[in-house]
Amino acid sequence: MPHPLFILNGSNLNMLGTREPGLYGTTTLAEIEASSRQLAESLGLHCDFRQTNHEGVLVDWIQEAAQKDAAVIINPAGFSFGCVPVLDALKLLRKPLIEVHLTNIHQRPAPYTHSLVSQVANGVICGLGPAGYLLAVRAVAERLA
Repeated sequence: MPHPLFILNGSNLNMLGTREPGLYGTTTLAEIEASSRQLAESLGLHCDFRQTNHEGVLVDWIQEAAQKDAAVIINPAGFSFGCVPVLDALKLLRKPLIEVHLTNIHQRPAPYTHSLVSQVANGVICGLGPAGYLLAVRAVAERLA
């Protein structure tokens, strides 16, 4: 039976491809989802890929992942930088948690430089664009093996 993997995406990521393409590129979230699902399935993971613009929905999904004992890859987007409810929900997880950012947040201006999520993540991948998701899927699979 494949191990559950939630790939959760925060605010405004549904606009990838058209939102600030000079910063975020032209790859859409649907394209990231397709490649992430394909890789996850090939590595024996069942991928549940979701996006929301609502903090409470993201908290609910993290709690669901914890209840299903799932690994989580999260691109919290704007929820990274001051969302304590998301941070507290992530503390419930027992399986690997990998944080992903398309841009290198350490090179960005305030308030985009310090992610609260990094305090609880097993690993952080930033600045590698959509490839960061695939690296995160591989990292989860290795940690679960």
